[in-house]
Amino acid sequence: MFVLEHVDLHLHVHEHAAQRKVAGRSVRRHWSRLRREPHPRSISVEAFDAVLQAVRCQPARAALATLDSALHLAVLRHDDLDELFRVLPRRHRVLRKLIDSRAESGPETLVRLMLRTLGATFDIQVDIPGVGRVDFVVDGWLIVECDSKAFHSSWDDQRRDRSRDQQAAARGYATYRPIAEDIMWSPEAVQTALAGLLQIGGRRRA
Repeated sequence: MFVLEHVDLHLHVHEHAAQRKVAGRSVRRHWSRLRREPHPRSISVEAFDAVLQAVRCQPARAALATLDSALHLAVLRHDDLDELFRVLPRRHRVLRKLIDSRAESGPETLVRLMLRTLGATFDIQVDIPGVGRVDFVVDGWLIVECDSKAFHSSWDDQRRDRSRDQQAAARGYATYRPIAEDIMWSPEAVQTALAGLLQIGGRRRA
C-alpha cells in the first residue's frame, strides 16, 4: 500500500503505556483507540487502523493516494469508507469524493490531482488499439505515463516503452513520461511541464 514517506516508524501504543525510546529509528506514536482488534500475538495493527493513521499522518494529496492504493489492492473495501470517514477528522471528508480505486500507483493519484488543478479533461487507464493500456489520455491527444524504477529501468523496458510511444505517435498522440521520483518530490516541475504541454495543445486547437 502506498505511503509517501517510509522514514519514521509508526507505533501504536496503549493509552496507559510508558514512553520508551526505540533505538536507531525516528518514531511517531499513536495513542488513539483501535477500531479493529488485532490477534493477541500480532505485532501490527489491522489494515483498517493502519490506513486510518496513514491518512491522518500525511498531507492531503498523499493521504488520497494511500486511500486509492488501499482500495485498489483490496486492503480496504468500499463499504469500509463510511466508518473510516466517520472516525477521521472533519477536514478529511473532502477527500472522499476524490477517491478513485483505478489508480495503480501513488504517483498516478498525484498526477490525477495535478490534472484536476490544471482543469484538464482526462480519462484514466485507457486502452488504445495498437498501443495498449496507458495511465492517462489528456484532452484527447496527450498520453501521460507515470514511470517508476520497478517497471521501466531495464533496457528491455525502455525498448518496450519507446515502441509504445512510437505506435501512439503514429495515431496522433504525444507522450509525456514523468518519473515517480519527480512526481512525489518535485511536483511543481511536473505540473509546470503538464501546463506547458496543455498550452501547446490549446494553441493547436485554436
